[in-house]
Amino acid sequence: MFDNKDNRTELSELGEFGLIKHIASSVVLNNTANEKGIGDDAAVIDMAGHKTVVTTDMLVEGVHFDLTYVPLKHLGYKAVVVNLSDIYAMNATPTSLTVGLAVSNRFSLEAIEELYAGMLLACEKYGVDIIGGDTTTSPGGLSICITALGMAKAEDLTYRNGAKENDLICVTGDLGAAYLGLQILNREKQVFLENPKMQPDFEGHDYLLERQLKPEAGKKLIESLKKLGVKPTSMIDISDGLASELFHICEQSACGCRIYEDKIPIDIHAGLLADEFNLSSLTCALNGGEDYELLFTINPADYEKIKTIEDVSVIGHITRESSGLAMVDKGDGEIALRAQGWDSFRKNNL
Repeated sequence: MFDNKDNRTELSELGEFGLIKHIASSVVLNNTANEKGIGDDAAVIDMAGHKTVVTTDMLVEGVHFDLTYVPLKHLGYKAVVVNLSDIYAMNATPTSLTVGLAVSNRFSLEAIEELYAGMLLACEKYGVDIIGGDTTTSPGGLSICITALGMAKAEDLTYRNGAKENDLICVTGDLGAAYLGLQILNREKQVFLENPKMQPDFEGHDYLLERQLKPEAGKKLIESLKKLGVKPTSMIDISDGLASELFHICEQSACGCRIYEDKIPIDIHAGLLADEFNLSSLTCALNGGEDYELLFTINPADYEKIKTIEDVSVIGHITRESSGLAMVDKGDGEIALRAQGWDSFRKNNL
C-alpha cells in the first residue's frame, strides 16, 4: 500500500506511464482466473467455462461527487462498490476490475494514492483484483470509470426479466439513508461556505454518512441464497431509488406489482433526519437512490428459506401487467408508483 502521506509529488514528474507503473507496484493478483493484469495491451482472464459478466460505471466530479466533503479514500472505495453491486445483481461473483482515470493537474501523486488506497481496500474486502485500466489528463476535475468483471454458471445468472405473477418482492437492508446522508453533507457545506470558521456538525449521523460515503455491495445476500439453494426470479441493485428499479423489473418482466408502505425498511435515524429536513422518509426510500441494496423477486415456495436471511424484507408481490405498479398505504389505499429517482440528464432530481 502507499505510504507517502506527508509529501506532494506532481504527476507531471512521473508522466502517464510512470503513474501506471507506480500504481501497478501496489496491485497484487489473488484470483487464479486473472492470468495477466496491468502491464500489457489487455488483461487475460481464464473463466474456466463460466459465463463472464461485465459492467461499467462512471463517476464524474461535480455530477456524482463533491470533493468538498468526499474524502478521496472513501471515493475510491465507493467507486469500486457501485460496480460490484451490479455484478452481484446478476447473481454472479466479481473477480476483476479495470480503472480509468482522468485527472487535472490539481491532483498530486499522493492524492491518487489516497484514491487507490480506497479502491484496494474494497478489492481486498470483496476478493477482487485490479487488472488494468487507463489514465489521462483532464482540463478540470476528476473522472473515474471502472469496469467490473465477474463470473457465474449459466444456470445461476439472474436477469431483470424473470419476475412472474405472485412472486414475492424482497429488498436487503434499509432504504433512503444514503440520500439523507447526502442532505447532511450538503447542509454543512452551505454552512461552511457562508462562514468558513464554522465546523461541520455531524454528531449522531454516523450511520447515514457511512451509507452515502461508504456503501457496501450485496455479497452476503448472494452467498446466503446459494447456501439455501434459492435462485431469485429477477434481481436489480437499488442505485436510482426503489420505485425506479421496480419499474425496470416490471417493464422487462411484463408485469405489475403491489408493495406495502408499512413493509418498506427505513432506518430510525433516516426517519428522524427526514423529519428534521421536512422530508418524507418514504419518498427518500422510494426515490432517493444510492442505497446499493438488492431488490429481487422469488417464487413464493422459497419464502420459508429466505425469511431466515438477516436484513431481508418482503415488501410486496408481483401482479399481472394490467394491474400497473402501486403502493398500498397504511390506510389500505393504493397510490400509483412513479419513477422519480436519479437521472443524470434531468435538471431537477429529488
